[in-house]
Amino acid sequence: MDRFQKIYSQGVLTTFEIWVDTQTGVNYVWRHDGSAGGLTVLLDENGKPVITNTTI
Repeated sequence: MDRFQKIYSQGVLTTFEIWVDTQTGVNYVWRHDGSAGGLTVLLDENGKPVITNTTI
């Protein structure tokens, strides 16, 4: 099984994706625009990492 799974994708040239670490359940946001991109932990309204049940 792959450690990271993409669970959401939006856009074509500028994309936003949500990836889940299947071992920890932590969600990450990936943004890509042209030749630049960035990855960060997805936080909830309290500033804590969003955790998904890892039985995806």
